[in-house]
Amino acid sequence: MITLYNSLSRKKEEFVPQKPGRVSMYVCGPTVYSLSHIGHARSAISFDVIYRYLRYCGYDVEYARNYTDVDDKIINKANEEGISSEVLAKRNIVAFDEDMAALGVELPTLRPKATETMEKIVEVTATLIEKGFAYESGGDVFYSVRKFDGYGKLSGKKIDELESGARIDVNEQKRDPLDFALWKSSKPGEPSWDSPWSKGRPGWHIECSAMNIEHLGPTIDIHGGGKDLIFPHHENEIAQSEAATGRAPFAQYWLHNGFVNIEKEKMSKSIGNILNIRDALTSQTYEAIRLFLLSNHYRSPIDYTRDSLREAETAVERFYKTLDRIETEFPETITSEPEKKSLETRIAPVLVAMNDDFNTAEVLGSVFKEVTRANTIMDSLKKRPENKKAVGEELNIIRALFKESGTILGTLNRNPDEYFNEIKSQSSVAPEEIERLILERAEARKNKDFARADAVRAELLEQGIVLEDTATGTVWTVKQ
Repeated sequence: MITLYNSLSRKKEEFVPQKPGRVSMYVCGPTVYSLSHIGHARSAISFDVIYRYLRYCGYDVEYARNYTDVDDKIINKANEEGISSEVLAKRNIVAFDEDMAALGVELPTLRPKATETMEKIVEVTATLIEKGFAYESGGDVFYSVRKFDGYGKLSGKKIDELESGARIDVNEQKRDPLDFALWKSSKPGEPSWDSPWSKGRPGWHIECSAMNIEHLGPTIDIHGGGKDLIFPHHENEIAQSEAATGRAPFAQYWLHNGFVNIEKEKMSKSIGNILNIRDALTSQTYEAIRLFLLSNHYRSPIDYTRDSLREAETAVERFYKTLDRIETEFPETITSEPEKKSLETRIAPVLVAMNDDFNTAEVLGSVFKEVTRANTIMDSLKKRPENKKAVGEELNIIRALFKESGTILGTLNRNPDEYFNEIKSQSSVAPEEIERLILERAEARKNKDFARADAVRAELLEQGIVLEDTATGTVWTVKQ
């Protein structure tokens, strides 16, 4: 049984989809006016793991993540660059998709764009006017917040509090400062589409309602996004959607991921601490970034620092060294299947953690306990070599647990050689030169010239290359 924290009810609830065996899920995607940052990565990876786990549990998941490809920010940025908003949006959609692929994020089943949903947006807006929840004013259309009785149920905000704190909009077309735009008439030179009210474009909130209704229906199982979207975006989505369809709830479960801070500061353009995904990937592997972001519960805030990323990379490296050791010393674990009941017993803590609101931090804790256990029992063979068969059977279970966990997490799921080759590719020293020096060091040790051997190790370490002597020879990796 999966339980999840529902932002709407503010408590954990048993997850029961509308249709047995099927799940509809919508997550708010990026507004594509610039490159995506680590905050986008956290949302994408959090919901990627939820998507993976629901499928792991046997659900048929229809998962939509949208692109907002027409918006004030896009228009302003395009004007700054002297290009059309369409060109800018397409460029950043390609970049976002590349970044997601680089992070190991699987493609959703649906990726709708606002510009491809105009017909539905106009239709839903017209329905809201017809039902008395919206009004046209000077070519613009506004949603009348006070007409919707349930406004504030997601965010917990009350109309009276919103009114007292409302910033009066310069737009005199509004009947009430709390009302928000469903349709905006376009200024000269701006992108526009035909509508009964004006040539214009949609407001931000209406596009997600229209995409949900068009692709997933009037009520969906899961709606997700960052906590910053709870108000006003998701609150407005509920008001629009439920008013337009006459169906409630709009979404059965609302899931929101926590913020990413940078060195204990909130990411902000004014501070200048926005960390793009591409910049993060120049110094760390995607697996370290995923492991770091999954090391806290998805609803909790997380602080991104250079040290925390190095620690994550060290943990990933430790995992792959352990897996490589298992496969090298016990090659039969690669091809043989462990006893089913034993694996079910061992994987149970992982599934319990995931069933408890997708607690990836607990899953990683279980995985690294098994890493420690694997090394301990392999080390024990030096004293008790007669236990090799029993150890091999135990390692077979551990390796299978690693595989199952990696399938769910989307990290720690590669061949060790793939990981170490990626690390080695980050070296500024040619691999051939490193291998030459390793051979020179081996020869020096053979001749008992330990001073030269130590000098070679130190020389390589200065250049960021770490040597490790193993039972099968000396291996090298890049210092993190």
